[in-house]
Amino acid sequence: MADTERNTLEQIHKAAKAEFLEKGFKSASLRNIVKTAGVTTGAFYGYYKSKEELFGALVGKQYDVFMKKFKDTQNAFACLCPEDQKRYMGVQSAECMDWMTDYAYDNFEEFRLLLCCSDGTKYGNMVHEMVEIEISATRSFAKVMESLGNPAYNVDPMLEHMLVSGMFSAYFEMFIHDMPRENAKEYVRQLRNFHMAGWKKIMGF
Repeated sequence: MADTERNTLEQIHKAAKAEFLEKGFKSASLRNIVKTAGVTTGAFYGYYKSKEELFGALVGKQYDVFMKKFKDTQNAFACLCPEDQKRYMGVQSAECMDWMTDYAYDNFEEFRLLLCCSDGTKYGNMVHEMVEIEISATRSFAKVMESLGNPAYNVDPMLEHMLVSGMFSAYFEMFIHDMPRENAKEYVRQLRNFHMAGWKKIMGF
């Protein structure tokens, strides 16, 4: 890509990020973006087919990396033998949450876009996706624990959804409300300990 094209694309991205952060995807004006970037609408369409494709260019990589790490951690834990799953309950997830926190702070504006401004795009259900993955993993873990003699897992699905949703909602408050990075790790540690204690109680550990 020539320097002129690269500079034009950077200006589009800069203008788009500011517009999306201020107004959200739905209310953001493509006209304002191209005007602020100093390009014509025709020039814009030489780079992107739509406003949503532009939004994806800003957050798609971060979304993919973040979700892959989350899914890979769940899958790796599920591959452990039953005894190791019980022994290491919470260990891999703690490491994953620390990694996700660092990654999100390294890409703070992109995660503000994902969490606060993505309604109306395919990224708008990110938190819901994570909740559903976590619920499925929790149920699978509970079955493994039952095979080791733990009490049957009889958590009402609505309560289950509330607990998991609550955990992720609390976790992402850091980014939604600009919590200083230096406070985040301790916040995550306490949040994790709180929820882990509750799940151990529910599961009869």
